[in-house]
Amino acid sequence: MTDGEPAADGLPAAIVHASPVAAGDRVRLRRRTVKVLVAGVALGSTGHIAAVTVAPIVASQLAGTSALSGVPGAAVVFGAAIGASALSALMARRGRRPGISLGYGIGVLGALVAIGATVAGLVPALMLGMFMIGFGNSSNQLSRYVAADMYPFHRRAATIGTVVWAATVGAVLGPNLVGPSGNVATALGLPPLTGAYLVPIVFVGAAAILSFVALRPDPYALADAVHDPMDPGTTPVRELIRRPTVAAALIGLVASQVVMVLIMTMTPVHMTANGHHIETVGLVISGHTFGMYALSPVSGRLTDRFGSPTVIAAGLTVTASASILAAVAPPDGGVLLFLALFLLGYGWNLGFVAGSTLLTHGVDVADRTRLQGAADSLIWSSSALASLGSGIVLAYASYAALGLLGAALVVIPLWIIVSRRPALSGAT
Repeated sequence: MTDGEPAADGLPAAIVHASPVAAGDRVRLRRRTVKVLVAGVALGSTGHIAAVTVAPIVASQLAGTSALSGVPGAAVVFGAAIGASALSALMARRGRRPGISLGYGIGVLGALVAIGATVAGLVPALMLGMFMIGFGNSSNQLSRYVAADMYPFHRRAATIGTVVWAATVGAVLGPNLVGPSGNVATALGLPPLTGAYLVPIVFVGAAAILSFVALRPDPYALADAVHDPMDPGTTPVRELIRRPTVAAALIGLVASQVVMVLIMTMTPVHMTANGHHIETVGLVISGHTFGMYALSPVSGRLTDRFGSPTVIAAGLTVTASASILAAVAPPDGGVLLFLALFLLGYGWNLGFVAGSTLLTHGVDVADRTRLQGAADSLIWSSSALASLGSGIVLAYASYAALGLLGAALVVIPLWIIVSRRPALSGAT
């Protein structure tokens, strides 16, 4: 058996046959690994959020129409979809560390491509750069699973909440670096909006280096490898998806992601069209992303206390309410739009933490990586379509129509989750 071949339990042979880790060292190394993952997500999210904040504006300026302003967001989430699948496949063969590090590295290359595209005025090249930035964001997203897999199921919600919380740094810092980074770009002789792409070069690059150097031993060597007696560790993904808990998790994750992307992507365009400066846009997006991440530990505790299905339903309800608030907010925005975007973010957070926890309920460690990659690929593919559609709706209808559409899209998923709660009562 070579190092690249999967071992009998589905883990890379190089990981399985590594020197055993003593129980005391395992506890210490798990804590250290979570800290490294938290730092990586904080750095990576800062660069990612700065880039996506200005992408719709850059695209609309280069193309001369707001109809294409949703395309960069679609490229980002489509890149995340491909990245989730590709990096998970790499992790299944080589380990978690190479996958996380490579994803961040591709994100840095994407920022360089986006700068060149903006300078040259090439919309297709901008889309390629944003695709690569989205690919890099897969490392941020998959980090929650990397951390959770080291612990038994009853501790995964809290662990996921801790790692997701790390993106609060990017939520606050990323959009507010748009203005200062624009000044740096101007000093370098670049267009001001390219400054936002300098941010991931520095921050995502630091995350790549940190992950490559510090994720040792590979998190797979520290994983909770207790086997589910009902799962032999070789179950096809298509069968895993049919399980009630996995299906419910996917419904919650996809619905909250689609609605969040639908409205959030067009908010910067809507605000600039109504006379807001880029600093104000950054403030509102900061409030939104703060809602997405800052209360993650609370979401984890709520999930442990009330169970994933209940928290997913609560998240969808908050998301629908936020969508309606966005629809009725006045054109000049104000407090109401800020509140709507904050609640939109927190509704997503509730569904994201609870759904990610429920996703691997009763799933063997050998199957988790494949399922996690497939799930995130589905999530980001669906939201890519939402991002594409959001620009079209804004161009030919209105921002209010986006909000009402978002609320409508939540109704059926919410009904499914509520109606299936008795069958999911055993899942936390």
